[in-house]
Amino acid sequence: MTSARNSNQPVKRAVLAYSGGLDTSVIIPWLRENYGCEVIAMVGDVGQGDDYAALRRKALRSGASKVFVEDLREEFVTGYVWKAVQAGAIYENKYLLGTALARPLLAKRQVEIALQCGADALAHGCTGKGNDQVRFELAYQALAPHLRVIAPWREWSIKSREDALEYARRHKVPVPVSKDELYSRDQNLWHSSHEGGPLETKLGEPPDEAWKLTRKPQNAPAREAEVVLGFEAGVPVAVNGKRLAPVRLVETLNALGGLHGVGRTDLVENRLVGIKSHGAYETPAGTLIMLAHQELESLCLDRETYHYKQHVALRYAELLYYGLWFTPLREALDSFVETTQRNVSGTVKMGLCKGNLRILDRHSPNSLYDTSIGSFVMNPDYNQKDAEGFINILGLPLRLAAAKKAAKAKRAGRR
Repeated sequence: MTSARNSNQPVKRAVLAYSGGLDTSVIIPWLRENYGCEVIAMVGDVGQGDDYAALRRKALRSGASKVFVEDLREEFVTGYVWKAVQAGAIYENKYLLGTALARPLLAKRQVEIALQCGADALAHGCTGKGNDQVRFELAYQALAPHLRVIAPWREWSIKSREDALEYARRHKVPVPVSKDELYSRDQNLWHSSHEGGPLETKLGEPPDEAWKLTRKPQNAPAREAEVVLGFEAGVPVAVNGKRLAPVRLVETLNALGGLHGVGRTDLVENRLVGIKSHGAYETPAGTLIMLAHQELESLCLDRETYHYKQHVALRYAELLYYGLWFTPLREALDSFVETTQRNVSGTVKMGLCKGNLRILDRHSPNSLYDTSIGSFVMNPDYNQKDAEGFINILGLPLRLAAAKKAAKAKRAGRR
């Protein structure tokens, strides 16, 4: 199939993934100025809590011919976040993949709108140094390889956020960033990330103003709060015994975790492009949900499945981080994960106090924990004499190796 990504043909209509932040705000006039094309803005609501009416007005005033505001919150949670939870996907042991999970969904809807509107190009505001350019464009290639891709950060003369601010000023585009507050932020239902600004040069604790969703642990309530999460087939469905819709459940846990300072991560990560970056991530609900899910799996999965699934979790996290959502491997891993989650149902009780999270209780009707066998009390269910043969079988290679070593040493002593 011939790709139009590098075509020299004129662009008539482009659909831009629009957030209203600094980068995408200046892209609308830049596209019109440099490509002479019609620009359609697509705003995807994945829970960032923006004023979408204001975003629509701003995009139109900036030169967009049309603005689509898409409510993707339910699909984001059920079709993307829950899959990551079931898989146990955590990148580099810390990052719960909030941004990485949202990008394929946003790209998918952007492509659908482009096809609906007869557009011949897709545009995004990702820089040439970050992960998101890969995530968006791999999705484009999987879903609409014939559409041209315009990545302004890889083309224009703007080199910094200060340059972008100056471009916005000249073109009278209002932006929610000043030279005094230069953090690059991304927020959705699952997390809030903060990069740039002081975080680029300061590898110690992020400044207090960097955090937005979570209270400083020292200022959180002194009294421990308790919460019980209920799961069905590896998916959270209830809080404190009350069933909640997916979006409401995440919002509820975000508020609870944020109040108690739970969910902060200060991370130096390895970007896909090979650069290390320093970021501050807040994932209150995700921290609660992932820990509870891990506890249920420890009860409900047999040893071999549990251990193998840990390998799958690592690979799944890499696929998400690298932008490989629309791939046969991710779909195949989903099938494996779904099978492992059939019995991962039950409740986990946790305590939250000043940024700390601890397990108070766990229960599952499918628990493989059997006190009659696991107890130190001896009973007929476990014949201790059987262990001797088991150990001898396991130790056979060790005894053979020891005998070889001894024989070798004996021969050397004769010389």
